[in-house]
Amino acid sequence: MEALIPSSALVRDIELSEREYMYDRMTAIQNRIGNPEGIEIVQFGSALCLYSKTMPWGTFNTVKGITSHDLEYIQPIINFYQERQRKIQFEVVPSIVDAGFLKMLSDHGFYQTGVHTSTVMEPRIFDEQLPEHICIHELNEDQFETYAMIHCRGTGLPDDGIAPVAANNKVLLHRPGWKFFMAYVHDEPAAVAVMYSNHAIASLTFAATLPAFRGIGLHQFLLKRRIEEAKRNDCRLVVGQCSFLSQSHRNMERVGMKIGYIRTTWTNDEGV
Repeated sequence: MEALIPSSALVRDIELSEREYMYDRMTAIQNRIGNPEGIEIVQFGSALCLYSKTMPWGTFNTVKGITSHDLEYIQPIINFYQERQRKIQFEVVPSIVDAGFLKMLSDHGFYQTGVHTSTVMEPRIFDEQLPEHICIHELNEDQFETYAMIHCRGTGLPDDGIAPVAANNKVLLHRPGWKFFMAYVHDEPAAVAVMYSNHAIASLTFAATLPAFRGIGLHQFLLKRRIEEAKRNDCRLVVGQCSFLSQSHRNMERVGMKIGYIRTTWTNDEGV
């Protein structure tokens, strides 16, 4: 299989995939009775602005898809988050912004505070078998508390987050495109992973492993399982997100994924 060649079209595909899965996730949470997480989703030009009143993390309070054609919307976007007393975070993707855009962010007091890696590959089937003591199954509806326990403990969140994490993910189970997987070691739940597919592109949206089960390849096994699922569902691309040079990044490279782009995060000193 030939390697994907970097191009503006490939960047657009990757960025669209990331934007669509977060839009669908936030919409599903917003549609819970009473909107308990206080979700708001607003579009300014090409920019998708996500906000959650109860979830202060950057993932749920960020600006996606902004381009150099959206200069007129920078101040309205700033106003949107300031009115909600939330720290503003712009996700800046290379090739869809120019120097003038970056200068305007700087003029408004923003500066680069982080980098994030987006990886990509064409889906394939791996000619490998899981070790006998490891198996991977799709999640059942009654397993979301277990999913949430692994999600929280695998990412360092406290156990009092288990109930809301379970509720915010269970609403995705029957939405088109979403699939959840759990890996077991000697029949004990040990790791989880999620994917979202749309427009023939699969996004590997989340994965976590309990600390006691790390170092035995579960993350790689779950990557391969989702990549194969994408192949069986006629996807043409698989996209992943990870911190640069993290263990997740190294595992993605090991299974054949390559860097599509490295986007930067821009914030300022205002907000909470």
